[in-house]
Amino acid sequence: MTSRIPANISENTFDVIIIGAGINGAGIARDAAMRGLQVLLLDKGDIGGGTTSWSTRLIHGGLRYLEYAELGLVRESLRERETLLRIAPHLVKALPILLPLYEKAARGPLTIRAGMIAYDMLSLDKSLPRHRMLTRDEALVEVPGLNRNGLRAAAIYYDGQVEFAERLVVENVLSAKQHGATIVTHARVQMLSGQLTAPGWVVEFVDVRTGAAFAPRGRIIVNAAGPWVDEVLTGVEGSSQRLIGGTKGSHIIVNSFAGAPSTALYVEAESDKRPFFIISWNGRYLIGTTDNRFTGDLDHVVIEDDEIDYLLRETNRVIPTARLTRDEVLYTYAGVRPLAYTENDNEEKITRRHFIRESKDQDRLLSIVGGKLTTYRNLAEETVDLIGRKLGHSLPRCFTANAALPGADRGQFPSFSEQFKRGSGPSSQISERLLRVYGTRAPEILQLAAQDKTLAENFDEETGALAAEVIFSFQEEMAETLADCLLRRTMVGLNSSAGIGADVRAAAIAREHLGWSESRVHEELDAYRSYVKRFKPRSMRIRER
Repeated sequence: MTSRIPANISENTFDVIIIGAGINGAGIARDAAMRGLQVLLLDKGDIGGGTTSWSTRLIHGGLRYLEYAELGLVRESLRERETLLRIAPHLVKALPILLPLYEKAARGPLTIRAGMIAYDMLSLDKSLPRHRMLTRDEALVEVPGLNRNGLRAAAIYYDGQVEFAERLVVENVLSAKQHGATIVTHARVQMLSGQLTAPGWVVEFVDVRTGAAFAPRGRIIVNAAGPWVDEVLTGVEGSSQRLIGGTKGSHIIVNSFAGAPSTALYVEAESDKRPFFIISWNGRYLIGTTDNRFTGDLDHVVIEDDEIDYLLRETNRVIPTARLTRDEVLYTYAGVRPLAYTENDNEEKITRRHFIRESKDQDRLLSIVGGKLTTYRNLAEETVDLIGRKLGHSLPRCFTANAALPGADRGQFPSFSEQFKRGSGPSSQISERLLRVYGTRAPEILQLAAQDKTLAENFDEETGALAAEVIFSFQEEMAETLADCLLRRTMVGLNSSAGIGADVRAAAIAREHLGWSESRVHEELDAYRSYVKRFKPRSMRIRER
C-alpha cells in the first residue's frame, strides 16, 4: 500500500469519482469539492499530462467560430476568458494578435471587419481593448517582417494566453485538494461496474507505480478522460455508441528568427486556407496548429514530418526573412482534441462545444465530450449542477468564478508582484520566473530554499529554476515522477532543450534531498528521455550525431 493512496480507499463511497485529471476533470473536482461533495479524482498519468498540455496555450473567445454561427460558444468563451484573467492573473495574460489580410485569401477585409465587430459586441463587459483595423503601412510598422506581396490591411484584436496551461490544471487540483478532494495520479482505471447491492458504481483501478489494485465506490461517475473517453467506457453495458472523434493538433517550437513578430500573428495558410498562429511564448516562438483526423495510438501522439514541413513553409511564406528549416526546430508537440464524434469530413467544422453525455441505461454515469481550455470552468459548473440534481442534493451555488486560484489568493496580484520583486532577494530573472510559474505561492519556494543553501542554486541555467522547486513539486504539488516535476510543475521540461541536461541535475537533487536510490535515479532518467523522444527535441538529435 502506498502512502499517497488512502489505506481505506476501497471501503469508501464518494459522492463523485472523476476519471481524468486534465483541465475539465480538474475543474469539475475543484467545483464539486468547493460545494461540499466528497470527491475522488483519478488519472492514469499525471495532472494535466494529456490534451491540456498540447494546446496552443490560448484563452480565447473563438473568433473563428463566428464563421460557423456558434454565437453561444463565442459568448461563453469571451465571458470565461474574462473570468480567468481575474482568478488566475499570474497564469493568464492579455495577448495582442495581428491578423494580416491578403489578396486571394478566403476571408476578405469586409468579412474580417464584420467578425471583429461581432467579437467586440459579444464581449461588451470585457477588460481587454477593442479591435483596431490597420492599413497596409500600419500593419508593416507593427510587424516589419510581414510578407508585403498582396498585403491589403490587417486587424489587431486581443485574447488571452496561458503560457503554462499545465499549471492552470495543477492549481485547480491543488484547490480541489485544499477543499477535501482525494487525488490519485498514475492510477489506471481497469473497470467500471454498477452495483445493485451497494450505492452507485465500483471503479477498479491499479496503481501504475506499484501494481496495487483498489476498488472505491462512487455515487456518480464522471468520465472526463478526454480522447480516452470511449476507452474508459469499454465493457460498460449500454455504452457502445462512439462519443469521441478527435483531431490531431501539432506545434513546433523555434528560437527567435529574422523578422519574428513582437505581437502574435493569426494567419491564413495558403495551402489549405486554415488559420494558424505564430506566437511569442516562453522566450521562444510557438507555431501551430494543424487539424488532422487521428485514429492512432492515443498514448503516443507525435508530429509527422509533413506537418513540420507545412508549418515551416507557411511561416516562411508569411515572414520571408525567417528561412526556417527543420534544423531550427527545437522540439515539437502534438495531441488529440477530444471532439464530439461526427462523420463530417471537414475538421474545421466540428464543433468545439462541450456536451455532458449520460450513458444509455446507466444511471449516474456521465461522460464529458468536447470542450475547450477556455471554457473548462463553466463546463465544470454545469456538470456539478447536474451531479447535485442526480444526487438529490441542494448544493450551494457555484463560486469558482469569483474564487482566485491558489497562485492568486493574496489580493491584487500586480501589487503583490511588485512587492515580491522588491523584497525577494533573488535576481529579477528568478523573481519573474517564480511569479510566472507559482504566482503568490512564490515565497514558499524561497522559504524552502532558505533551509539549505544548495536548494537556492539553479539547476537549470536557461530558466533560472531553483533546486528548491524540485523538492517543492514532490512535497507540495503531488509530482510522482521526474517527468511530472519537469514538464508539469517546474516547467523546465519546456526549455529550449526539452529539459535534457536539467533532468540529470533534477534527479541528483531528488537523490540527495528526497532519498531516491541510485536505481530509481536511472529509472526516472530513462523514463523521462523515453517520453520526450516524442517531442523530437533537437538536443537529443545533436547528442545522437
